[in-house]
Amino acid sequence: MKTLVRWLLLAAALLLVAHLYPGVEVKSFTSALIAAMVLGLLNTLLRPILVLLTLPVTVLSLGLFLFVINALMFWAAANLLDGFAVAGFWAALIGSLIYSLCGMLIDIVIERLFPPLD
Repeated sequence: MKTLVRWLLLAAALLLVAHLYPGVEVKSFTSALIAAMVLGLLNTLLRPILVLLTLPVTVLSLGLFLFVINALMFWAAANLLDGFAVAGFWAALIGSLIYSLCGMLIDIVIERLFPPLD
């Protein structure tokens, strides 16, 4: 149940990003659901590999290169899907920042709604 609620809220967050920033476009809630799932899969499967491969650059930039990796994941998801579009790298960077902030707020809310069982 927790995962389903999180997925729905992340899809809504993606619609919010598209509403707040004109460089990101989401055609429908269904497209947002699919995009949220693809973003989750990319962040689960591909992001750790990219973080490991770019570790020297990430260390030299004091972790700021992780923003670039997040933007690349956001941009890659937009390139894979039809109902989700990003205008370019800078739009992906700003969109991924807004989406990440929404994701952090969603995680806080989910933890309050569904406290861990002891």
